[in-house]
Amino acid sequence: QVQLVESGGGLVQAGGSLRLSCAASGSIFSIIALGWYRQAPGKQRELVADITDRGSANIADSVKGRFTITRDNAKTTMYLQMNSLKPEETAVYYCNERARRGPTGFNYWGQGTQVTVSS
Repeated sequence: QVQLVESGGGLVQAGGSLRLSCAASGSIFSIIALGWYRQAPGKQRELVADITDRGSANIADSVKGRFTITRDNAKTTMYLQMNSLKPEETAVYYCNERARRGPTGFNYWGQGTQVTVSS
């Protein structure tokens, strides 16, 4: 059973930084990518950044230059370094794993961690 456990959320002032972590375990299928999504109240969940199994990173334009996605060598922990945070980035941040078994794709989610940016 896949488990994704996020940590590192909290309250920060505008312009501040936070580092989110996602510990992944239980994966038995081929992992395509690990990623971070966020969902603000009343808005749709959106991709923030993801990193493929081969290490290729994809960053949303809205956070490019301020956020960095990395993972450890064992590929079991993923990080999101967030700098120069803005109040409008207040949201629940979710860890996501996309996996594949043959032609079948799988999508797993963590429980989310709250990030609140005060103005």
